[in-house]
Amino acid sequence: MRHGKKVNHLGRKTAHRKAMLANMACSLIEHKRINTTVAKAKALKQFVEPLVTKSKEDTTHNRRIVFSKLRNKYAVAELFRDVAAKVGDRPGGYTRIIKLGNRLGDNADMAMIELVDYNELYNAGKPAKKKSTRRGRNKKASAPAAPAPEATNSEEE
Repeated sequence: MRHGKKVNHLGRKTAHRKAMLANMACSLIEHKRINTTVAKAKALKQFVEPLVTKSKEDTTHNRRIVFSKLRNKYAVAELFRDVAAKVGDRPGGYTRIIKLGNRLGDNADMAMIELVDYNELYNAGKPAKKKSTRRGRNKKASAPAAPAPEATNSEEE
């Protein structure tokens, strides 16, 4: 039973786990994608997504909260300057986890975690499509096309 088990401890003490997640989050913010194990990627996703949400509103209070978690002023500056500008209109889901297979040495499940808005391959492939409210055929558009041939027939006679 897993009653009340919200945190994956990752086989580490609290201080080690917090330091590891802070370092991984700084690397993710700096490089926009990192390779790690699936368990660490899932833990990192829960760690970094609230920080990205905080960065959308640039206040001193939010910067101090994020700095207390990340412990790296360069990562905080990058997060509030560049990353927040790209994800400003996104309501959530800032990271994506892609499973890569097993590691050769110990057969651990590996994954790549990346910031969604920085992947050019996925974003470039989808053109911006306009939203359509109608799902069926437009019957009025076909009606004006029918009288045009009739007008040419009347001219020939």
